Amino acid sequence: QVQLVESGGGSVQAGGSLTLSCAVSGDTFRGNYVGWFRQAPGKEREGVITIDITDGATFYADSVKGRFTISRDNSKNTVYLRMNNLKPEDTAMFYCAAAVLRGWRLNPADYNYWGQGTQVTVSS
Repeated sequence: QVQLVESGGGSVQAGGSLTLSCAVSGDTFRGNYVGWFRQAPGKEREGVITIDITDGATFYADSVKGRFTISRDNSKNTVYLRMNNLKPEDTAMFYCAAAVLRGWRLNPADYNYWGQGTQVTVSS
C-alpha cells in the first residue's frame, strides 16, 4: 500500500516562508512524479509544482514561479516544497500526490496517490 504523509504546514505572515515535506512509503510505489497541489475554500484543487524524482526535473505553475521550489531526497523517500514570499492568496490546504507519468503534468486527475493534506494560512 502506498502512503504519502505531508507535514510542515502552519500559519505565517505575508512575506514569510514555510517548508512542507511529503514522505512517500510503500513497497508497491512505482511513481516517477511527485507533485504539490493546493485547494482553497470554495475553489478547485490546482497543481502548483511537480518533480520527476528520477532526474530531479521540476515544473511550476506560473503563479508560484520564483517563490516556490521543489526538491527531493530519494534516500529518505521525501519530497520538499519550499515556499518563500508567501501571500494571503496562497492560503490553502496543500496536498502531495504521486503518479506514473510519461511527462510532467499538474492536473490533479492525473495523480492517483494522495496524502491527507496540510494547512497553510498566510495572514496579511
